[in-house]
Amino acid sequence: MEVDITNLMQWEPFRELRTMRRDLDRLFDQTLARPWANGLTSPAMDLYETEDEVVVKATVPGISAEDVDIQITGDVLTIRGESRQEEERKDATYHLREQRYMSFARSLELPAPVLADKANAEVVNGVLTLNLPKAEEAKPKAIKVKAK
Repeated sequence: MEVDITNLMQWEPFRELRTMRRDLDRLFDQTLARPWANGLTSPAMDLYETEDEVVVKATVPGISAEDVDIQITGDVLTIRGESRQEEERKDATYHLREQRYMSFARSLELPAPVLADKANAEVVNGVLTLNLPKAEEAKPKAIKVKAK
């Protein structure tokens, strides 16, 4: 019987441990990255800027506009919200009740100075959109080059 030694690997005793660690890291990253799964309280967000404004979009399903609190302190934006389900059926036996209460808080560092007093925020179909006009010092300035 002939053995093909070109496919043999050197035995590394910790290879399986590294593989298991990588798989566990991936599992926790995927599980904890889901914003509303199993009561985790961090909404998924998009943050981008244009020439004139900084825009933040946050997924806030089931949260009404009255239950959202937005604050800007320095260059940090903080969004908080909560939702309570007050309805409880007395004539029913609950087997699962996960929609009773949810709250979240998330802070982000803004990429540019903004005019907080001129901000616009609205919730449409479970998505909070926050438009923050940039301060004049944060807007790009064009410098005209003169030829002699």
